[in-house]
Amino acid sequence: MVSKRIIAITGATGAQGGGLVRAILNDPGSPFDVRAITRKLHSNKAIDLELLGADVVEADFDDLESLKQAFRGVYGVFCVTNYWEHFSPEKEMAQIANMATAAKYERVRHVVWSTLEDTREWVHLNDNRLPTLKGNYKVPHFDAKGESNRVFTALDVPTTFLMASFYWDNMIYFGMEPQRGQDGKLAITMPMGHRKLPGIAAEDIGKCAYGIFKQGYRYIGKTVGIAGEHLTGHEMAATLSKVLDVVIQYNDVPAETYRSLGFPGADDLGNMFQFYRDFNEYFCAIRNVDESHALNPELMTFEKWVIKYRDRIPIE
Repeated sequence: MVSKRIIAITGATGAQGGGLVRAILNDPGSPFDVRAITRKLHSNKAIDLELLGADVVEADFDDLESLKQAFRGVYGVFCVTNYWEHFSPEKEMAQIANMATAAKYERVRHVVWSTLEDTREWVHLNDNRLPTLKGNYKVPHFDAKGESNRVFTALDVPTTFLMASFYWDNMIYFGMEPQRGQDGKLAITMPMGHRKLPGIAAEDIGKCAYGIFKQGYRYIGKTVGIAGEHLTGHEMAATLSKVLDVVIQYNDVPAETYRSLGFPGADDLGNMFQFYRDFNEYFCAIRNVDESHALNPELMTFEKWVIKYRDRIPIE
């Protein structure tokens, strides 16, 4: 019996990593086995992955030696970080450097790194179109990832740079669900004007990553943008209204208003949406729906995602 190649998956209990774990384990013809990496070996989510058939191992992004051990003997690694856990670009960059260093040390043959743009390449720090945040960033949760791309390149790690889109799952987990305004009407709120927002189901990011791993060397060194659909705020509201059978409007607000909403990360997200809006042609062009579908034939449209998760989208 030919042994399968191992894919080590960071963030295995999260949305992206979990999507990749399940994509591999649910494919009876998969050429890969899963090594699921978590900080909490005995958590319910980790136990669930073990029951699915994953080899679950413990490692910490802040501990280089633990990552080396977790990456030992694997063919590929899926790298993802969670900025929103600590809100520190510097911590995130240190964690990414640890992942890249461990992958280099263990001679990993293919890394898929879930990254984003360094928006400072479009809006320099002295450009006041976007407020500078945390002293050195325009969109901190983008910029730290984008700046860290060079670490994989400098170390000559065979890497595919995977750039995702706006998570539709933010409407379940991140407080972006339809909410009632002072007029009592339900609305989704984004400072996007009439521009299209590339979006994707979080689980589909992992499935697209699986497609990249299956393609192997053909995607090494490439940057791949993925999306399930490009929609305006009005189109998203219309789909939500149709599926949820309730009138939901699109509330377009200035980015300045969004930045001032007061929840943790509002300024970061306000800048993010403004970046989406102001550089919309670039942002949509690099996130190709057709290529995403080729990588992941099960790719969901927004309507399919809403239908699947309609009972989990909070409606007050």
